Amino acid sequence: MTDHHEESAGSGRLGDLVARRHSSRMFLSDRPVATALLEEAVTLAMRAPSNSNSQPWEMYLVTGDRRDQLVAALLAAADERPPRLESAGLPARFADRRRDSGAVIYGAMGIAREDRAARWLAQRRNWEFFGAPVAGVVCLHRDCGAVDALGVGMFLQTFLLALTERGVDSCVQVSIALYGDVVREQLGIPEELTILCGLSIGYEDPAFPANHVRLPRDPQAEHVTWVGPFPSGGDVG
Repeated sequence: MTDHHEESAGSGRLGDLVARRHSSRMFLSDRPVATALLEEAVTLAMRAPSNSNSQPWEMYLVTGDRRDQLVAALLAAADERPPRLESAGLPARFADRRRDSGAVIYGAMGIAREDRAARWLAQRRNWEFFGAPVAGVVCLHRDCGAVDALGVGMFLQTFLLALTERGVDSCVQVSIALYGDVVREQLGIPEELTILCGLSIGYEDPAFPANHVRLPRDPQAEHVTWVGPFPSGGDVG
């Protein structure tokens, strides 16, 4: 495809939102998010497509004392039984991606690879939801399969973009699912729901260096196969 097409694809409002969305890793804990903004974002996310309109997503949003209790329980669990985060469950062929992104993020924070104590302190912030005032947990019914997980992913991406449109920052966290038993007990999540990930929602701290990191994306050719022919001309926008 032409460079012209790639440039024009990001020129509209949606393109701007997609480009602006990023993972924030430190939030302003004293700046709450208006409930109305969260409700608007959820309403838009509910328009996401799903298999037979099954709408398989389940999401918990937690604030205030309940959020603080959840954080305390997660930190206690992490300290008692620290997880192995080297691969975060990724297949071996993707392990280098985690190492590369970790080097960039920790590097932005001035943490050397061999500084295990500093790295652990930074990792613990995951279970503090990076100080965000709103903690989220995303779930899927245990009987659902990959196609339904796809629906949850589309719901989640729509929710993130809706938050971004409203000036609200976020971070998706697989680390929360490492202590699914703790999350389940704290929030009363029923056994039939599989805990997929956590969410940090709030306003990022602009003074935190890692919040300015933008991880690169691969060229299209590494992930997309075009089976043509495709026209080279026509209207674009």
